Amino acid sequence: MKKRVLFSVAWLLTVLDTFAQDNGVGGINEATRMVTSYFDPATKLIYAVGAVVGLIGGVKVYSKFSSGDPDTSKTAASWFGACIFLIVAATILRSFFL
Repeated sequence: MKKRVLFSVAWLLTVLDTFAQDNGVGGINEATRMVTSYFDPATKLIYAVGAVVGLIGGVKVYSKFSSGDPDTSKTAASWFGACIFLIVAATILRSFFL
């Protein structure tokens, strides 16, 4: 009698564990779908921020160059590096997660 009760409890726990895993997989798949749906708008937003930063940096470099500031090349290099970083970061994140 004890063996039957123990077997029944073990079987019940196994069945319940199987159902719990199925619901977890569905939740993980839903979360993955939701996160991947945000990547396209987020990538476009990062590109837009990069464009704005590029325009502001271009004006800043032009004003320094026009005024004859000797620090123009350093400012241009940092501005160019920031723009490249934004573009590469957005592209790598998109390719890594999608």
